[in-house]
Amino acid sequence: MKYVGIDLHKQTISGCVIVKERGRKKVLARKRLQCRDEAGIVAWLKELGAFEVVVEATASYQWFVKLAEPLARRVLLAHPKKLRIIAESQRKSDKLDAQVLAEFLADDAIPLAYQPTPRVREHRVLVRYRHYTQRRITSVKNKLRHILAAYNADVRHLFTAAGREHLAAVKLSAADRFAADQLRSELDQHRQRLAAANRELKQFAKQAPLAEREARAVLASIPNVGPVTCDVILAELGEWRRFSSQKRVVSYGGLAPGFRESAGKAKQLGITKEGSRLLRWVLIELAWRMVGKSRRWERHYQRLAARIGAKKAIVAIARRLLGVVYSLLRNNQKYSLALEAA
Repeated sequence: MKYVGIDLHKQTISGCVIVKERGRKKVLARKRLQCRDEAGIVAWLKELGAFEVVVEATASYQWFVKLAEPLARRVLLAHPKKLRIIAESQRKSDKLDAQVLAEFLADDAIPLAYQPTPRVREHRVLVRYRHYTQRRITSVKNKLRHILAAYNADVRHLFTAAGREHLAAVKLSAADRFAADQLRSELDQHRQRLAAANRELKQFAKQAPLAEREARAVLASIPNVGPVTCDVILAELGEWRRFSSQKRVVSYGGLAPGFRESAGKAKQLGITKEGSRLLRWVLIELAWRMVGKSRRWERHYQRLAARIGAKKAIVAIARRLLGVVYSLLRNNQKYSLALEAA
């Protein structure tokens, strides 16, 4: 069996092939190819015979995985942050990085990264595009308000029909009028894109398999969880069954507090903030809604805030909510008030 490590970049890939002989690892071959040369990559992989291959889970690994899967015994994704030996190496090069990956693979010591299914990948693309579009809308609105604020003419209803009339009536300088008109046009375009993204996500949900439909029904039973929150949780968690406990899903969401111990002294750190920022954002927003509309969650928040402060308290609520969401999904159980006190 040959073990292949691939150091993947935007333009090139560097490969290292290792074999085990009498318990020792030996470099059999090295190869550097252009990413565009997919035919050359396939031809090289076919020449290897029986092999396993590993590549780091960078932003653009999908195309290589699709290329290698029909040819390899196994295709593994390595977790970049857990492969500290590469990042911290003083003698770092593409050739050495590929060799380290191959050696880890030969020792069956690759720290694996999650490889989402094709449906989860598509869901993430749609959800993240909608979030991007919503952020652009917010940015454009802020810029328009900034322009009007300079004329003491900002109004709360600026983005309604009456607000458009108000904007048109304000006497702006020629430069500010040009910028305001361009921003208003951009806002209309982003709104159209947001509506299109929402339609696409609705159509995507209609094609959901049974397990996903059940998960959507569970999430919809939670107070203050709407379609946006539901989509973000499902897309960013991915295959939630892969988590064995609430502790693991909270860690994946980056909401678990860090911990450091040295010389017998222990110190609790802030949350790790690893994983999806979008997932953490939507859980924090959900936490604020739950605190504002549920007496039980509000009482829990107030007790925490009195002890650790408001910011840490709302993060703790978000962490607990993620645990509740995971438990509901795992048990295919709808939300009830009894769970708020659990």
